[in-house]
Amino acid sequence: MKFTVLMSIYHKEKPQYFDRAMQSVWNEQSVKPSEIVLVEDGVLTEALYQVIGEWKERLGDVFKRVVLAENVGTGRAKNTGIKECSNELIAVMDTDDISLPNRFEKQLAVFENSDIDVCGAWVGEFEDDETRIVSYRKTPERHDDIVKFAKSRSPVNHPTAMYKKASVLSAGNYSELRSSQDFNLFIRLIMDGAKIYNIQKPLVNMRMGNGQLETRRGGVKQAIFEASVQKEFYKMGFLSFFELVRNVVVGVSIRILPNRLMKVAFKLIRKL
Repeated sequence: MKFTVLMSIYHKEKPQYFDRAMQSVWNEQSVKPSEIVLVEDGVLTEALYQVIGEWKERLGDVFKRVVLAENVGTGRAKNTGIKECSNELIAVMDTDDISLPNRFEKQLAVFENSDIDVCGAWVGEFEDDETRIVSYRKTPERHDDIVKFAKSRSPVNHPTAMYKKASVLSAGNYSELRSSQDFNLFIRLIMDGAKIYNIQKPLVNMRMGNGQLETRRGGVKQAIFEASVQKEFYKMGFLSFFELVRNVVVGVSIRILPNRLMKVAFKLIRKL
């Protein structure tokens, strides 16, 4: 079964992280993709161009570069990239994450044996050493439980997602949001009737070191943005008014906490 790996990269990515990500989706996979689409989101650094060029030389036509003249953000970059994918099945990959060796094999098996539109999995989070997992992001397995979970949290770990291109396009593709565009997409997929399944084991390891995760999630600006995301879900008819108020109150309360306390709060929420 043929599939495409979709990635987007911008100038702040570290070349060694991208190279490691590529090793994990090509060198180490039990089943290799027939196509890798890399969206270059604006002008990159010379070091990134060098590593990208090396992979292009090595993989040839398998490795497809889509060049954007200016940085447009992850949402718009993937919106463009998905249209360039040749295969119906698309696996998402972040350029600083690591796919475990049997990721694609396990996800393809789900598509071969089930009538689903999206297949995700758990992720392991690490700081500096990829062999030392410090926490897991777990998501429910079955569609009905996934929908309930989506009332308060993203129902699929986006870096693990493999989905049908037609289903994503039917739901309107990625939005142009610079944040939470994946959460927004999964809610629209559910509203469009797509079926989702999450494999109950980690298939991707994700970087979260140097306080970057807390910085990205915290602060008044982020709290206000997240409230607007929840308001949009309410307008779409996915959330009730009570669910909207609950999510906004909880979300704002957590995101204005000091980083250390916010980190603890997110860990506690994942255990619920």
